[in-house]
Amino acid sequence: MKTKEIQVGGAAIGGTNPLFLVAGPCVIESEDIALETATVLRDACAACGMPYMFKSSYDKANRSSINSFRGPGLEKGLDILARVRDTLGVPVITDVHSPDEAAAAAKVVDALQVPAFLSRQTDLLLAAGKTGLPVNVKKSQMMSPAETANIVAKLKSTGNDDIILTERGTFFGYHNLVNDFTAIAVMRALGCPVLFDATHSAQQPGGRGDSTGGKREFVPVLARAAVAVGVDGLFIEAHPNPDTALCDGPNSLRLADIGPLLEQLVEIDRAAGARG
Repeated sequence: MKTKEIQVGGAAIGGTNPLFLVAGPCVIESEDIALETATVLRDACAACGMPYMFKSSYDKANRSSINSFRGPGLEKGLDILARVRDTLGVPVITDVHSPDEAAAAAKVVDALQVPAFLSRQTDLLLAAGKTGLPVNVKKSQMMSPAETANIVAKLKSTGNDDIILTERGTFFGYHNLVNDFTAIAVMRALGCPVLFDATHSAQQPGGRGDSTGGKREFVPVLARAAVAVGVDGLFIEAHPNPDTALCDGPNSLRLADIGPLLEQLVEIDRAAGARG
């Protein structure tokens, strides 16, 4: 099934467009790391003909521990995102957590993202939709793929039809996520482009007690499977040195590993032809 084409900055996702990548470090640690990561990802995507959008969060409001690093905050974080967009010429997306944040972020970024834990929050969805920007909503870990129809209906009620959905795994016992790859087909049947979050699907939520664990080695496995099924794009967290990352390091990819993986994914997408 062909999904709707959505323009994001100078890139397009859905329809008959090439496989799309949304990627960056989980949280904004510094301007230097953001620019370094975005540069490597932009160039890797350009080398294999893949449209790219940079993602990083100015605030991670759902960290496991009160002591966890959350990010630079709204004002400084948006300044860094603007610098990435203007310096490198790539569209940017970031998480929003409240209606007020949606309006503020929309002045800077090219698209808004609603985190999985907030994907049922009606006021937040409506505020994001009313900005007129494309909105990517991550399916909750507690939600069936069919229930994302309610998310789509809430956003469409604002007159905004530029909706992207992201599959990121479903809770399966304590500290464990599983992926049902039929979810991609169910969500794409709503007509919205669907991303597959390969790195959060490899998370172990709360697996380290006061922080989240993960199994980075399974990210390429999951990404390849999702592309074979027919996903419109990938969501991947990447970092110059994930072992020192301040958020989601265990399930983030090393920048050095991104290029070869993207080349594989483009080849699988071409061979599968599953998005027609």
